[in-house]
Amino acid sequence: MTTESTAAIRPRNRKQLIVEAAGRAFSRRGYHGTSMEEIAAGVGITGAALYRHFPNKYALFVDCAHVMADRLVAALDEVPPEAALADVLAPVTRVTVAHRASGGVHRWESRYLNREDRQALRAKFAHVVGRVTDVARREHPLPDDHLRAVAALGAIGSITMHRTSIAQRRVEDLLLASAMRVVATDPAAATGSARFVELPAQPVPRTRRAEILAAAIPLFEQDGFATVTNGRIAEAVGLAPSALYRYFPGKADILAAACLQAAGLLAQAVEQNLRGVVDPHDAVVALTAAYVAYSFEHTALTSVANAELVGLPATLQRPLVVAQREHVAVWEQQLRLARPELDSRQARVLVHAGFGVVVEAGRRLRWQDSPGHRAAVAALVVGALGL
Repeated sequence: MTTESTAAIRPRNRKQLIVEAAGRAFSRRGYHGTSMEEIAAGVGITGAALYRHFPNKYALFVDCAHVMADRLVAALDEVPPEAALADVLAPVTRVTVAHRASGGVHRWESRYLNREDRQALRAKFAHVVGRVTDVARREHPLPDDHLRAVAALGAIGSITMHRTSIAQRRVEDLLLASAMRVVATDPAAATGSARFVELPAQPVPRTRRAEILAAAIPLFEQDGFATVTNGRIAEAVGLAPSALYRYFPGKADILAAACLQAAGLLAQAVEQNLRGVVDPHDAVVALTAAYVAYSFEHTALTSVANAELVGLPATLQRPLVVAQREHVAVWEQQLRLARPELDSRQARVLVHAGFGVVVEAGRRLRWQDSPGHRAAVAALVVGALGL
């Protein structure tokens, strides 16, 4: 085939196709777990052809991290300043759902961007949050308008973090309604009626293995799993790097054990706080209070589990995925009892929307733990769930 005929059949939007494929790969396997060869194969081109568009993986990653923000900004720029809340949130929901497979890159992986690129990305999302905050303040003049806007966007953005199969229009309607309720929720109204939550204590590291986990978790949270070396972990517990292998086969096993510890603590919290609760509505409120309290108290552990799970090998991921599904199943069952009109997929989407509210509202509050912050976030989750 001649060069001319090859050029004739080359897609004009090849660069866009590459970014889409890369976004899916980065979302599924993480930045460090994704190779340029894997991305090239996803588009059906050679590695050499990929490098004609992007000089390296980082350059491609920057484009992937920005593409969702650019789409959201462009969609909102078409909405008049005086538009109603539903008209502002609808295009945000539509764009997010349409690109759910590749749209979650910025949420956890943006920590691998350099400072300049990260600031540029934050500025774009700040514009989106600002538009939602303005209309929230106008239509629902309640306290914490910025927090409510961030939480509403967290509910919508949650669709990028799970793979529940559901029709696009159905999920758009669900998430839009959920986000609308979050914006209309008064977080301050719940601060005086916070539910007491009993949480299991984090295990005291009494063994060398437990000491390694306790040292590794904050390192992973601060610098990311890929950049933390075995040497740094060993140094933190006073071991030679080679001695680390007596306790764990590799760094991925340390991460898996940390994530499994997080899942175990959360399962204990759920069991303790559902004990004796009969009414489904009260059960969902109890689940919410426990999840919010757990997220604030074990911030490093949950942050590592959320951000780094995708980078683990499949064999290490499997028990963690099972634990996550079991946790979601408890929520789904109680939510469907409290809202019988929901089917299982709708309930699952809303449960994840509630998790998204916790993540984004917690970040907005810088995870500063207080009864007021816990109560406010719990109220926003209950709003997202439609109770």
